[in-house]
Amino acid sequence: MLACMFATDENAIWGNSVDDTGAYLIDRSPRYFEPILNYLRHGELILDPAVNPQGVLEEARFFGLQSLAEQLEIIVEDSRADRDVVCLGRRDVVAALIRTTTHTELRFQGINFTGADLSKLDLSFINFKYSILQGANLMQANLSCCIFERADLRGAKLDGANLLGVRMLCASLEGASLKGCNFEDPAGSRANMEGVNMKAVQMEGSQMFGINLRVANLRNANLQNCDLRGSVLAGADLENCDLSGCDLHEANLRGANLKGVTFDLMVTPLHMSQTLSVSQ
Repeated sequence: MLACMFATDENAIWGNSVDDTGAYLIDRSPRYFEPILNYLRHGELILDPAVNPQGVLEEARFFGLQSLAEQLEIIVEDSRADRDVVCLGRRDVVAALIRTTTHTELRFQGINFTGADLSKLDLSFINFKYSILQGANLMQANLSCCIFERADLRGAKLDGANLLGVRMLCASLEGASLKGCNFEDPAGSRANMEGVNMKAVQMEGSQMFGINLRVANLRNANLQNCDLRGSVLAGADLENCDLSGCDLHEANLRGANLKGVTFDLMVTPLHMSQTLSVSQ
């Protein structure tokens, strides 16, 4: 590398020039060369936050420093991946709500809201299909008639949220908290959560009249004191679910797995005339 750097004959690869004092002019960016110079001094790659690793990578390739180039390639790829996973937050959502008229459909399909604080916002009628809302705070938000089909809501907090007429088909809410939520629409629109994954959810005291939880996974879920009148739980997996204090009047439990379910202190007796799976 040094031989090529200081070659001045006609066959020189870099074409460096020499001034009157004998100093060599290397026509490269000093901003990107500084990390390389430090690397050659002590063998450690140190990049200041303001330095673009792509620029340093090009310099490393130019000077033939393969081991350094390999390190920089990893850093560049990681930075590109970080840019691809951009999470929107409360400010972005509020800005979109302000710009959108009441007659315009607002879509956030496939958008990443991981950990976002969207509590107490009016998000009704928004399309969140395929969105990522892991660990998001949606407490006391108005989510009426929202679409959450196949959305990822694992670990999200929806306590006290309005979920009238919500559509959550095949969504994932494993480990989420939905305490005191209201799914009951006086106008008759019923929430559709068919095939939803709600393993280990916390739903104490939620109003779930007429909700569709057909073939849903509710293993180890806590549904104490929920209003499940007229709900559809046909084929649902309720293994080890806590239904104590629930009102299951006219609920459809055909084919449901009730192994280990707690029915203590139920508001209305459970009519066992329907076909149930009570595996031991």
